[in-house]
Amino acid sequence: MIPAPKYPYPFIDKVIITEEDIRNRVQTLGELITNDYKDSEKLVLLGLLRGSVMFVTDLMRQIKRPMTMDFMLVSSYSGSSSSGFVRIDSDHKSNINGWDVILIDDIVDTGYTIHTVRRLLQDRKPRSLRTCALLDKVERHKIDIKIDYLGFSIPDYFVVGYGLDLDEKGRNLPYIASVNLEKYKEMYGDG
Repeated sequence: MIPAPKYPYPFIDKVIITEEDIRNRVQTLGELITNDYKDSEKLVLLGLLRGSVMFVTDLMRQIKRPMTMDFMLVSSYSGSSSSGFVRIDSDHKSNINGWDVILIDDIVDTGYTIHTVRRLLQDRKPRSLRTCALLDKVERHKIDIKIDYLGFSIPDYFVVGYGLDLDEKGRNLPYIASVNLEKYKEMYGDG
């Protein structure tokens, strides 16, 4: 791990995944998905907003086959902790019946979000349904969850960057960095 630059967020503790490591892993995931779906006529990447946007757009550029994409807006976080309640704020627009669907999330924490959305999507009768996540905090799982395409497993840090945020701060960073929550609370309160 390398020290994080203090600009623009002094509450960042350290960089845990570099921009180069992310780029290399996304390329590898794109190659895996390209190979796994080489015979698919109907592939859709379904991202969970807002944290997955950077990941989805970079990943789709690495998949060398026809596809489409769609998004759902879901929420389960309040400040720095998961509420355990998953709310669908905006549903996807595409009919996924008979399609190969890859559900993409930025981070799996408790597992409730991806589990809940996966169950909802299964009822819509896709041809296949797999999951993809940039990050996984295995030690935080509250339910058993399988991630078919995983970027990185990380320790139980609160992280920002590459689309992930803390109260909308840090999304724009090109790397994944841990947050010093004490320093954050000193600066901004409890969020």
